[in-house]
Amino acid sequence: VRRGCLGPVPAGMSAAQVAIRARGVGKRFGANQVLADIALEAREGEVTCLIGPSGSGKSTLLRCMAFLERHDEGTIEVFGRPMGFGADAARRPLPEADVAAVRRDLGMVFQQFNLWPHMTALGNVSEALKRVRRLPRREAEGRAMAMLEKVGLGERAAHYPSELSGGQQQRVAIARALAMEPRMVLFDEPTSSLDPELTGEVLTVMRQLAQDGMTMVVVTHEIGFAAQVAQHVVFLDGGRVLLDGRAGEVFRQPWHPRLGQFLQTYLDLGASVLFQG
Repeated sequence: VRRGCLGPVPAGMSAAQVAIRARGVGKRFGANQVLADIALEAREGEVTCLIGPSGSGKSTLLRCMAFLERHDEGTIEVFGRPMGFGADAARRPLPEADVAAVRRDLGMVFQQFNLWPHMTALGNVSEALKRVRRLPRREAEGRAMAMLEKVGLGERAAHYPSELSGGQQQRVAIARALAMEPRMVLFDEPTSSLDPELTGEVLTVMRQLAQDGMTMVVVTHEIGFAAQVAQHVVFLDGGRVLLDGRAGEVFRQPWHPRLGQFLQTYLDLGASVLFQG
């Protein structure tokens, strides 16, 4: 398990296999340093989970990866394309065309579902295909229906958000992200507003995506999901990376003292058996 900043790419792992690479990333809100010297890599075809206590900077880091927040220091590469500021780069805003090109490779699923209330599930999923991808209506709705079926909601296509449970709404949001055919999907605590039963619905869909080889970066408090589904786990605390490694290594006892303290918040003694061995 690596502690703190990552070193070079491991032997046998080419740059083409790295979906996102962050180096020296920092972010401030006024005088508050939210992220400091963040270094990590998320690989193609894998699930990377960002875990840590509330306020540790996980969601801010994810938003910087999606270029929804502008980081103040360091660089972020998406599929080999450098964005942000290098050590010697001029401090100027990123060209919007560059940001838009990178965003086309990224899907984003938020804590809140952000569905349009006046559109059906089918409309919510197909709208961006029509407006952004300029697909004909029939083609857009055909792709949207395929994605709704993928997340188990084909029979709810004509229903409005108010007629769907929270878990169903989040699955529509996942279908909307998948419909744009991203190379990677970023999830920002997708189950945080759901009760345990509805959380299970969403995690089942995410597990299936992982089995299908979708590249995913997931901010989550679902420690069981991180331990059982993720290949790569990054533990943040106080805006810094404390642990970074393969999931089996990060969760193997004895834990790093800070990680152990954190896990005690979420796990009972019986559940700890998940992370042994």
